[in-house]
Amino acid sequence: MNRRDYLKLMLTGTVGTGLVLSAGCMDDPTKLISESGAALQQYGRTPEEVAHDLKVIGETFFTEHERKKLEILVDLIVPRDDVSGSATDAKVPDFIEFMVKDFPPFQHRLRSGLMWIDHESNRRFEQDFLSISEAQRIQILDDIAYPDDVKTEFAAASMFFNSLRNLTVTGFFTTRIGFDDLGYVGNTPNEWDGIPEHVMNRYNFKPDPKYADVYLNLEQRNVVVQWDNEGNLI
Repeated sequence: MNRRDYLKLMLTGTVGTGLVLSAGCMDDPTKLISESGAALQQYGRTPEEVAHDLKVIGETFFTEHERKKLEILVDLIVPRDDVSGSATDAKVPDFIEFMVKDFPPFQHRLRSGLMWIDHESNRRFEQDFLSISEAQRIQILDDIAYPDDVKTEFAAASMFFNSLRNLTVTGFFTTRIGFDDLGYVGNTPNEWDGIPEHVMNRYNFKPDPKYADVYLNLEQRNVVVQWDNEGNLI
């Protein structure tokens, strides 16, 4: 099982369910709120919630250095492959930025974890995390990525990485890129090729041929039909 398959399994199992149910990834929350009429409370939010959303969007939590480390880490968790883009392609760092402001308990764990990453990199390789090679980065992560095998000295760092991994997977698989990677198509109408011949024979029914192109046009199965005032199909 490769890393991407493991992450899919984690997402659909008990590990990822709570996060998936509680959070989605907005590509551009400022645009979303603006276009949805947030100022008029027309998108299912109370005035207090709207004020909170705007406050969160207007703040920046991660420093530039932290953000660069975050981008590297999430792409190591969900790298680009021949199926889909990477976590940064799906704007997962933006999602995590939003989440740590919307849910402050994330802040200490992620900030201290990002700080630990640099300390550990300097201890092992005498360079910060941004300066070392990908192989060296993976060497560090291998010591904190598997909870059942983590040494006591890395317990806190492992908790940081678990949180980051959960946020990364949630952010990635709740975007269009993630949906496509899973093959998830949502509520898509089934293809219908007409009433079975034996059913029409049973009820002595013959469909009006003038509607055949409408009934059986699979390319338009997502289009909502329109009716005139007399109840006729337009």
